[in-house]
Formats: sequence, structure tokens, C-alpha cells
Amino acid sequence: MDLLTNPIKDYPWGSRTAIAALTGRTAAGPEAEMWLGAHPAAPSRLTRDGAETTLTDVIAADPAGTLGETVAERFGGRLPYLLKLIAVERPLSLQVHPDAEQAAAGHARGDANYTDPWHKPELVCALTPFTGLAGFRPAEQSAMLIDRLHVEPLRPVVQALGDGDVIGALRTLLEWPGSRRKLVESVVWAASSVHAPDYALVTRLARRYPEDPAVLAPLLMRRHTLAPGEALFLGAGVPHCYLDGFAVEVMACSDNVLRAGLTGKHIDVEELLRITDPVAQPVVVEPDDGAYVPPVPEFLLRRIAPGAAGVFVDAAPRIVLCVEGVVNVGTTGGATGGATGGGEVKLRPGESVFVPASEGRVHIGGDGVAFCAEPHMSLT
Repeated sequence: MDLLTNPIKDYPWGSRTAIAALTGRTAAGPEAEMWLGAHPAAPSRLTRDGAETTLTDVIAADPAGTLGETVAERFGGRLPYLLKLIAVERPLSLQVHPDAEQAAAGHARGDANYTDPWHKPELVCALTPFTGLAGFRPAEQSAMLIDRLHVEPLRPVVQALGDGDVIGALRTLLEWPGSRRKLVESVVWAASSVHAPDYALVTRLARRYPEDPAVLAPLLMRRHTLAPGEALFLGAGVPHCYLDGFAVEVMACSDNVLRAGLTGKHIDVEELLRITDPVAQPVVVEPDDGAYVPPVPEFLLRRIAPGAAGVFVDAAPRIVLCVEGVVNVGTTGGATGGATGGGEVKLRPGESVFVPASEGRVHIGGDGVAFCAEPHMSLT
């Protein structure tokens, strides 16, 4: 087993307190994500034989030993998942992820939108109340909500939605031909007079993005609020935007993102619209004996709380993250040369450990709460 040191991403939408408090630190600024894994852009670090190295390099040196032969063969010698802490204080960009075929083809043709050749399905499990927009509403419902604003320039959007053309309505907004600021000002003026949560969210978004028609997203998309312990899975083509909260997130090890708005970053309208699925919806994932099991082979997520200790006998690469109390992680051994080399390690909040497949049987327990990420072995 290897104790991990994990990089933190300081995106401006992050929290100044959530990750810092969990890890017992004081943040110098917004901290949005902590990455736990072997993505080459920001791999976890560990110590081997007295020297610091990365989890990416450790796996590359012994794919079969660290991942297990089945996982190493199925995923080309790479850790197939990326575990994260995600702390949302301000809304993220409105975005969509590609499917496996789209990601592979985009990367192969050198499209800058696809930094990785893999898809990016993801599952988010709330640590605090967590809110996001995900999946389109029925087109007729969105047409009614936008029509209620009585903003005349939005008539083409309402018409497209009335015809059931969600992608056409989105295209009209993203390619807005006139003054975007003037449109948003009109939307805010109208939304402020409608006393309903979705319209209040429109005005909240407009304060941060006064020239972005994507502030209308709350009227186009479904809102989801997760209580602690609840989880949501998002597959390819599902538009989504996280709004606030603190959560554990696990995804395929990819950073492919196509953005639709609420961002200062690049937006490729044609490619975004091409991969957006107007009928795809997120899926609420109920835990099965503490495991959140998505319909993809790259990952599943386990939540292990006091009284629900986990014993896992199958050989798999696991990352265990403690989020509360003290968690004990023990193995039957297997000389891996890691920092702990078998036996048992105690994790406190914010601490994590990589357990290679060669460590054999794994036991996770104690008086704390932990999350454990691993490949979905029945689908590998």
C-alpha cells in the first residue's frame, strides 16, 4: 500500500474552506478539486524506496502487479478511473462529455477538444447537500418557462422548443446574433419579476455571466439536489452544470470536456452540439450494500461507514479516501515495495492510500467513513 499526496486544482469556482477543512489546512484561495489517481495531467504522488514518484510511473513500471492482469489488459496498462473531491462554491461551466467512440475519434484526428482518447462518464456522491443541473427538461416545458418571460427576442427559441427541437433552441442561444448583454439584461429584468426558484437561479447566473445567454440553462434543464450519501451518474451526451456543494466524484480517467457556456474558456459550438444528446438523462444510483455501481466498466464507488466494514478478496487496484473519523485499511500482504508493504494503515480525514491488486485481500473498517474507488470488475 502507498500513502498518497494528491494535487489540488485551484479553479475559481472552488471553495476556500471545504477541501482545506477536510485536510486540516488553510487555503490561500479557492480550491475546487483534489485529484486522486494517475491521470498524466495531475497524478497522485507517493514515496518508493525513499524517493518521491508518481502513481502514473509506478503503474507503468508494473501494470500487471499494480492493476491485476485483467484490468491491465482491459485498459491498456492504465488505471481506468480518477477519484476526486469536488468543492463547488460557484457554478461550474455548462458542459457535455463525449462517448468512447467520439473521444477516440476526436483524439485521433488531433481535435483540441479531446485531450484524452477516452470517454468521461462520472458519478458524484454528495458529502453535503449538492445541487446541479443535468439533462434537458421536456421541450414543451422549457418553451412554457421561457415564454413566461415575455422577452420578444427569445421567440425563435420558444418556437424551436415548441417544435421539439432542443438542439436548435440551444444553437440559437449559443450563436446569438445580436447584443448578448442586452439579451441577458432583458432576461434578468423579466426573471426578477417571476417569484420561482428556477428564475432566481437565472438571475444568479446572470450576475456572474452578464453576456452569456446560457444563463437560461435553469429553464432548459432539470435541477437535481442530492442529500449526503445520494449519488448521480452522468453518461455521455448529458448536459450538466454543478451549482453548489461538496462531494466525492469518480469518473473514467479522462479530462475531455465540451463547454456550452457559463465559462471564460473555449466553446466549440458545432462539436458541442454534435455530441449533445437531447434525450439522455442522469441516473440516480442507489447504493447496493454500500456500493454505487454504474453501467460502465471503468469504476464503481464504495462508501464504508462504521458498522459496515468491507472485506474484498478480488485482486483490483483501489484508492481509499477517508472523509470522517479514522479508517483502518489492512491487507494480507504481497511484497510490493510500497510505503506500507502490507499490514495496516490508519487514515484520517483527507488522507488516502493506493492499494495495488497484488496486495491480495483488503479490509476497510474503523470508526470513520471512507470511499473506495475500483474498477467495475464484473464489466471489465
